[in-house]
Amino acid sequence: MEIFILAFFGLGYLILAGADIGIGMLLPYLGRTPGERREVIAAIAPFFLGNEVWLVATAGVLAGLFPHVEEVLLAGNFVTIVALVTAWVIRDMGLWLRGRVPGARWQAFWDGAIVAGSWGLALAWGTLFSEILLGVSWPAAILPALAVAALYGTHGLAFATLRLRGHLHDRAGVLAKGSGEIGTYALTTGALVLVGVLVGLRLPLEGGSPFLVPVILVLIPFLVASQAWVWWIFRHPVTGPSYL
Repeated sequence: MEIFILAFFGLGYLILAGADIGIGMLLPYLGRTPGERREVIAAIAPFFLGNEVWLVATAGVLAGLFPHVEEVLLAGNFVTIVALVTAWVIRDMGLWLRGRVPGARWQAFWDGAIVAGSWGLALAWGTLFSEILLGVSWPAAILPALAVAALYGTHGLAFATLRLRGHLHDRAGVLAKGSGEIGTYALTTGALVLVGVLVGLRLPLEGGSPFLVPVILVLIPFLVASQAWVWWIFRHPVTGPSYL
């Protein structure tokens, strides 16, 4: 049961937050003017904070149910974890601060922070996955890390086609010509799930205290319900810029 709980939160984060990361990586391509970038960011604005909850939950499950795995990950990949958290903070700072002060330079600076932080997140996850799956670290992990980053970017494009309209939709749909929008999103989702499962199979998943399992099982329906409610409220493609 503990393994299924970890898989639920970990794969949920990869699928949901992977779209945010991918869109942030490709923000200069998707949005080529300040107005376009605001509309592209509006595609993820209602979701990115809720998506990050899945990562926090995954970390909590690791600490509570698999303390040995947490120790192995932190001890062997400290620099990568620090880089990941730093990129996460930079990306979120960009999202929150880009619209707080008027001015093209201010917005351009924080848009750059969104792009840099998103790329940092993708490469940090790719490096961590490379260490777990292949046993290689930086700089040997650069190629597999770039492959993971490409997967994030493709997933972001697929999600953008579901959220954007007009010429922005057409720009995002460059990869969706053959299999369609939903089909492309399903393919990228499946690829992320496959990567996540392969990584999970390589972890020494020795369970810790089982007493937390009932508490987590009680909380899961509330998390799923809140996430489903947000997605239902913002289910339609965006029609203009958001509060960010």
